[in-house]
Amino acid sequence: MHLPKRVTIFEMGARDGLQNEAAHVPTDVKVAFIDRLSATGLRWIEATSFVSPKAIPQLADASEVFARIRKAPGVRYPVLVPNLKGYARARAAGADAIAVFTAASETFTQRNINMSIAQSLDVFREVVAQAKADGVWVRGYVSTAFGSPFGDVVTAQSVVDVSVALMAMGCDALSIGDTIGVGVPSQVAELVPQLAAQIPLERIAMHFHDTRGTALANVYAALQCGIAAFDASAGGLGGCPYAPGATGNVGTEDVLYLLHGMGIETGVDLAAVRAASRFIAGALDHALTSKAFAALEAADARATAAS
Repeated sequence: MHLPKRVTIFEMGARDGLQNEAAHVPTDVKVAFIDRLSATGLRWIEATSFVSPKAIPQLADASEVFARIRKAPGVRYPVLVPNLKGYARARAAGADAIAVFTAASETFTQRNINMSIAQSLDVFREVVAQAKADGVWVRGYVSTAFGSPFGDVVTAQSVVDVSVALMAMGCDALSIGDTIGVGVPSQVAELVPQLAAQIPLERIAMHFHDTRGTALANVYAALQCGIAAFDASAGGLGGCPYAPGATGNVGTEDVLYLLHGMGIETGVDLAAVRAASRFIAGALDHALTSKAFAALEAADARATAAS
């Protein structure tokens, strides 16, 4: 078994995390959260989303947030865009990296963006073409890659078909998402080789939710398949407003603890990520779900009490 020696983490907390929060998070807090993440060694931080404020009111301040964050040298700050209008807003705010999103489930795509998969690809083909003309880096998301919240069957072939279509239109990289956290390692082991037969492994990241406690097992399975890029969310924040029962993304702390314990390099400071998570937790109305975050915080508290 040859595991990657180094893994890239794509931080999702500021966008995928905060978009699912019931509590209002002030703009100042979002900016400070991202600035803290920028100081951790992360090289990819998804900053916000330029979807309609009516659809995702939690991120209605996208333009202000993106304009105000300190852009650290060597760090990219992709933003989610739904169409050419959102792309124009993102560019006006200064974005030079974007993400477009569709799914492998027809029902989910209809419920999420009121389009079929084919229609969504047509929309994003225009967005990606404009982005490439502008020299903008593009990531494509394939949601519900391991199952749909609405009961329709998602096959590995449907995931491959959507992924190939996104790459053919010019996406630079892909994120393959277990949106509702139903995937298990055997599914990962089945899907990744089929993707790799069509798309270079170095362009593929996996995006796992820990709804049923299988996210880290799926990360390990993906590592065994040669995947060396993963999405994760500080503190385990996140979910999908359009996927019933979809709880948080796998915690960045959990993924870092696993990788560092296995001797895999990330370039990311786990303690600094914990500090960012600790900060944002103060603006929320619930505890964070990352197990490594909770365990390490408790250990520090015990050490402080004993000193």
